[in-house]
Amino acid sequence: MPRLSAEKRKELEKLAARPDREIDLTDIPEILEIPSDAVIGRFYRPRKTTVTIRLDADVVAWMKASGEGYQTRINAYLRQLMQRSR
Repeated sequence: MPRLSAEKRKELEKLAARPDREIDLTDIPEILEIPSDAVIGRFYRPRKTTVTIRLDADVVAWMKASGEGYQTRINAYLRQLMQRSR
């Protein structure tokens, strides 16, 4: 990515300093719910946190048996559960 010129940097800093209430959002529709065909993680990647949890050995074996990416699948299952409980 090319470096910003001093002039462009000043312009962006000036815009960033403006309060949110000064931003005109009238031409942007409000999103009331996430569309069913939305792809989570395509443009936004949630920050990951390293944790240690104790799981039953048979659960881990079952997850690993379906191939690589078992931690990602565990995260996806937990995300589905989280979204259903909202």
